Amino acid sequence: MEGEGVQQPQLVLANNLFLLTQNDVDDIEKVRLRDEVFKFIVANDMAPLYETLVASKVLDLDQKALDSMRSKIDDELKKLEEKIADAEENLGESEVREAHLAKSLFYIRIGDKEKALEQLKITEGKTVAVGQKMDLVFYTLQIGFFHMDFDLISKSIDKAKKLFEEGGDWERKNRLKVYEGLYCMSTRNFKKAADLFLDSISTFTTYELFPYDTFIFYTGLTSIISLDRVSLKRKVVDAPEILTVIGKIPYLSDFLNSLYDCQYKSFFIAFAGLTKHIKLDRYLHPHFRYYMREIRSVVYSQFLESYKSVTIEAMAKSFGVTVDFIDVELSRFIAAGKLHCKIDKVAGVLETNRPDAKNALYQSTIKQGDFLLNRIQKLSRVIDL
Repeated sequence: MEGEGVQQPQLVLANNLFLLTQNDVDDIEKVRLRDEVFKFIVANDMAPLYETLVASKVLDLDQKALDSMRSKIDDELKKLEEKIADAEENLGESEVREAHLAKSLFYIRIGDKEKALEQLKITEGKTVAVGQKMDLVFYTLQIGFFHMDFDLISKSIDKAKKLFEEGGDWERKNRLKVYEGLYCMSTRNFKKAADLFLDSISTFTTYELFPYDTFIFYTGLTSIISLDRVSLKRKVVDAPEILTVIGKIPYLSDFLNSLYDCQYKSFFIAFAGLTKHIKLDRYLHPHFRYYMREIRSVVYSQFLESYKSVTIEAMAKSFGVTVDFIDVELSRFIAAGKLHCKIDKVAGVLETNRPDAKNALYQSTIKQGDFLLNRIQKLSRVIDL
């Protein structure tokens, strides 16, 4: 992609802080991350965040560094207040807004969530243009994603949609789709997330949230459990925008193509390679177990769709796993109602019993008809009386 932007530094910091809490990250890497986090905090005078991290024992207290940050914050706030006062006395409304915006961005930079949101509200009161109001909503959304405050994110997305009813350009509308897609993915609404991400592939400019490679990674993962096989081929597997970068993302190409090509052994190998990446992703981590179950449900359903009956041994061979593993796996999914088949343990055979849509509709109509006739009979008795 040409003209790529830069990821918002605070969101890079949030990801590093997340990695510091994970057991799957080795100790040497954690030492490097802790040093990187501390340097970034000091460079950006993030005293409020630093105090929180010291209290939660993520970082050790360096009183000298903390005092230095507090002193710099006081000096900078004094300058910003003077700039606001000067703009209100001597300059126009536009300059007053810019001065308030500078103060908002300063609070965002130092990681003071409450004061940043308060100052953004004041700045909004000085803002007339819809586009500029939208930019303030995007700043609020970034604060929400830093703190994983889903209530704030949800309200901000609703607010942005209302603003778009008043006007707004397509570039900002397309950016909002990515923000909403990330919110949906983070709250386990993978179907909606996939739709929003796929709509944004050709117009992606939301580099402040994540690089394009990461965006394609999220698009692939959400699509594979949300789309049917034909749609997956058309929208993802053969999409030129995805093909240009998919090779840069380890295992993703094999993950998508092997599923479509029914190469289940290759799929499981790629799947195993992706698990660590998913587990160490800040937005996907809370849904790791759920996603693992959903993707296995999709792949087992696809395999069984081709058969009326198949031996457990043949299925195990196709997936490159043991018969016992497949037996245990399928038992769980059948019990949960995720797979429509039954296991004949004696014969070592799986028999599919996919629900017939026409038969289900017929049974439903009969049931509803009986219910209606009963109601009419009861009503006729009341009328006779």
